Amino acid sequence: MPAISIVTDTDASLPAALAAEHQIRQVPIVVHFGSETFKTGEEIDDARLFDRINRENKLPTTAAPSPGQFVEAFQAAFDSGAATVICFCVSSAVSATYKAALTAKEMLPGADIEVVDTLTLSVAQGFVALEAAEAVRAGASKAEVLARAAEVGRRAHLYVALPTLKYLAMSGRVGYVAAGLANVLNIQPVLTIRDGKLDMLERVRTRAKAWARVVELAETAAGGKPAERLAIVHVNALAEARLFEEKLRASVPVPPSTFFAELTPGLSVHSGAGLVGVALVAGV
Repeated sequence: MPAISIVTDTDASLPAALAAEHQIRQVPIVVHFGSETFKTGEEIDDARLFDRINRENKLPTTAAPSPGQFVEAFQAAFDSGAATVICFCVSSAVSATYKAALTAKEMLPGADIEVVDTLTLSVAQGFVALEAAEAVRAGASKAEVLARAAEVGRRAHLYVALPTLKYLAMSGRVGYVAAGLANVLNIQPVLTIRDGKLDMLERVRTRAKAWARVVELAETAAGGKPAERLAIVHVNALAEARLFEEKLRASVPVPPSTFFAELTPGLSVHSGAGLVGVALVAGV
């Protein structure tokens, strides 16, 4: 175990194998179906989430990890030989996760723990954790790890398209009448991260035009340079994500390390199934 251990939460949308490869510990966001509780990445994923939502026609609630869960993750890192823990949390604008991690830090007095509010989410947050892990592997100091992670966070972008407003209506974020009309007109929202939240950027008619707009936004964000990091993001829509990747590759240079990532239940419950898009770190 390196002297610095990287911790994040499952809202970072990092595939488990990729996180394990980089020795990143992920603390699970919790999903509640009534009295039943499931840990993201361990007991529930996007497929199982929407299978149940569609059967019950009801959304579950989500909750930040408890401080105790973070204490367990931090202590496991120290027990494995780490001298320092750096924890990168999903934006405090959408979750109490950052607050829970800070409380956990207070429960381990004297331990060298840095808790960072990334002010972002999904793979944009994941890219921050990945950069930190790679910096640790390269022998960077704590200050250097934090600086590199913050710089990647500033250059990270996320653009996704939703095929339906059904789930946003179920959550109360849009009215059922508006959602029904949007579906009739085949209106597909394009979302991005603004002020630390996943927010509607535009409304576009038809999937083809929505995907084209997401590709255009990604191309603009890349600024004509190869993306430093890139991931195809989806919610229970891997086949569609592969089709989208083909369209993206025609306009945006895609790095060899590109991967597919589920949004994961802590976030996808608020957006809905079928979401497809891209997260990238603009090159310098």
